[in-house]
Amino acid sequence: MDKKKRKADVNTNLCVACGACMKVCPKIAITVYKGIYAQVDTDKCVGCGICAKTCPASIIEITTL
Repeated sequence: MDKKKRKADVNTNLCVACGACMKVCPKIAITVYKGIYAQVDTDKCVGCGICAKTCPASIIEITTL
């Protein structure tokens, strides 16, 4: 049975780097890159979806790899 991994995906074109997602990530998988946009470390991300629910701009999606 294949286990599919879920990961957060930030639309960097729309992200305003507010840092809300970074503050709530339980795995510390999100950083704000040069104050421009949020960036997800896919090795740390477990796809829990907390960041997507917290994002005030609703630009984070949880995708299945």
